[in-house]
Amino acid sequence: MTPLLGRVRLINPLSFTEMLTLEQSARVIITDSGGVQKEAYFYGVPCVTMRDETEWVETIALQWNCLVGASRDRIASAALSAMPGVCGVSPYGDGRAAQRIVDTLLSKY
Repeated sequence: MTPLLGRVRLINPLSFTEMLTLEQSARVIITDSGGVQKEAYFYGVPCVTMRDETEWVETIALQWNCLVGASRDRIASAALSAMPGVCGVSPYGDGRAAQRIVDTLLSKY
């Protein structure tokens, strides 16, 4: 038995907002969900993805997410060694696009 199992809790299904709350406070997220991979990145939580490929390749390139397939040993190893990273550049922008759009529109009229 891997030491990871003693730290995993199985819970009943959650509402979307309850899930987001847990994701924000997690030390690592283990998932097969594409949406949860992206949410993990936005919350700054390392992600271990139990798939062989992902649509969010940028999260892999930034070393925020790792693909481990269905291997129990790879899943446990990745989860135990996951450390919060620091992404200097976000491929999704700086979060100020709406303000720049408003500024551009106002400057033209």
